[in-house]
Amino acid sequence: MLLTVVWIAVAVLAVVVLGSLAYGVLGAAGRLRREVAAFEREVRPLLTEAQATAARAAQVQRPS
Repeated sequence: MLLTVVWIAVAVLAVVVLGSLAYGVLGAAGRLRREVAAFEREVRPLLTEAQATAARAAQVQRPS
């Protein structure tokens, strides 16, 4: 009887620990997804400008 109670307590504790780990990992993944989206919004204008500059440089280097 006592062994059954101990096994039930161990199982409940394992479920609580695994649940808290999953909650933390999923929360971190959500935060990372938001950070990546914000970074992409910040870098997009720089990328567009760099591509335009590269296109202009390619036109200048090509002899007409």
